[in-house]
Amino acid sequence: MIRALVVEAMAQGARQEAVCARIGVSERTLQRWQHSAQDGRHGPYSAPANKLSELERQLLVAAANSPEFRDVSPKQIVPSLADQGRYLGSESTFYRVLKAADLMAHRGRAKAPVPRPKPELFASGPLQVWTWDISYLRSSVRGEFFYLYMVVDIFSRRIVGWDVFKEESSVLAAGLIERASLAAGSPKGLKLHSDNGGPMKGCTMLAMLQSLGMSARCVFHACRSPIPQ
Repeated sequence: MIRALVVEAMAQGARQEAVCARIGVSERTLQRWQHSAQDGRHGPYSAPANKLSELERQLLVAAANSPEFRDVSPKQIVPSLADQGRYLGSESTFYRVLKAADLMAHRGRAKAPVPRPKPELFASGPLQVWTWDISYLRSSVRGEFFYLYMVVDIFSRRIVGWDVFKEESSVLAAGLIERASLAAGSPKGLKLHSDNGGPMKGCTMLAMLQSLGMSARCVFHACRSPIPQ
């Protein structure tokens, strides 16, 4: 494409030197492209002098799979070998060789982590999912704050309850949620979404939700709801 543009510009009277300077390509590069459109670059013809031999690779893999190091990562293997006066390779070399040998599986004694999908709340109407949080409000005294507790219905975006207190407390939050639920007619199957803050996971809060028949999700994820027309 660049060669075609250069030819077009030169056909209109532009100089090759000026065109190459304009597009940021040297004239020598343009001449090479005119002779061959293939990429002529290649890697080194000889192996680097510090490349591990096949025997060294086998020793490294054997050390990583030995009873002493089979449960630890290369970050722990290399210093342990150094304490014994042995050096088989750097941490990056261990990782590279183990990856090439398909040995980068879970190496610790603990159970391997199991991916679990994050739970998601969905509301198709009002009074199905509420979300609440606590926001800081500056006071006239520097360093002191008021705390705004607010509960929002995620479908209608309506504020169903709010209050301002001088502290963060699961007891105060439980009272606010209870008043909001009673004002809404104690809807059945209502779910409450929040983050992992202390007041959100307090025993008083969880006991109150259980008494109201509400389920809570204290996780960091977004609630989904259609945008009401």
